Amino acid sequence: MSIQHGKRVLEIEAKAIAGLVDRLDHRFTDAVELLYACTGKVVVSGMGKSGLIGQKIASTLASTGTPAFFIHPAEGIHGDLGMVTRGDVLIAISNSGETEEVLKLLPFMKRLSIPVMALTGKAQSTLAKHSDVVLDVSVAEEACPLGLAPTASTTAALAMGDALAVALLQKRGFKEEDFAVFHPGGTLGRRLLLRVRDLMHQGEAIPRVGHQVSLREAILEMTNKKLGMTTVVDGAGRLFGVITDGDLRRFLQKGSDVTATKAGEVASRHPKVIPPQELAARALQTMEQYSITSLVVEHNGEIVGIIHLHDLLKSGVV
Repeated sequence: MSIQHGKRVLEIEAKAIAGLVDRLDHRFTDAVELLYACTGKVVVSGMGKSGLIGQKIASTLASTGTPAFFIHPAEGIHGDLGMVTRGDVLIAISNSGETEEVLKLLPFMKRLSIPVMALTGKAQSTLAKHSDVVLDVSVAEEACPLGLAPTASTTAALAMGDALAVALLQKRGFKEEDFAVFHPGGTLGRRLLLRVRDLMHQGEAIPRVGHQVSLREAILEMTNKKLGMTTVVDGAGRLFGVITDGDLRRFLQKGSDVTATKAGEVASRHPKVIPPQELAARALQTMEQYSITSLVVEHNGEIVGIIHLHDLLKSGVV
């Protein structure tokens, strides 16, 4: 029975989100434009469960390039409205559109000419009638069998908040580098802040042999530098190719003479390269895409480093 109840809840909430799709019209565009044009901060407010959803929406907006904060409506009308200033925009969340504490915020907003955007399930409610933009987040039914606990309605409001945040993110041209500024800590910060140049082996640590040297010398270089590969350069010191452990295994399977073979004959030509300023996470994506464990780091046609999968693992990028 518990599984059946759980499935019912998920189905109802999934339908609630799906029902929003066909409702997106010019009002959603107006909402995005209103937030985009905001010269101050986006203030999000809601009571009870709607307030918790509002906190998440404010957090998502703030982390994706739209300055935002949450204000509790009851605390707001008892002094916290001092945080709200001209140039701000209010997102008010109320399924009924009649939440007393939220409605009490409206006269203050009107006095400061602060635009109000409503996320409500009642298009004819008091909140909707006094808002500049109204987004309909109504649902056919709550997942609660008693129809009392906000469930599907809060899910719909949360999804609409995410839609607004992502639409704004794309309108602003928000990039990974921008995201990294707001997420400097933890694994996410490492993935977005670390560059290839921060992790690469450079200088004498770069395995390097000329394309005319014997394969035996190349093997010794690979052994000494302990990266499971070596770069192979031409007479001008430019990248000719690379020799990896895999290249050696395939060569030895043929029964060829190591001492009579030159490094350039075994090297894989046109290896994958990456610039030093690229994100370390991008290096990982390239390695995964081509099933390789290292990349040559090039700058202006010169070999400046080697980045290995183990470097990414140790740094926490993976």
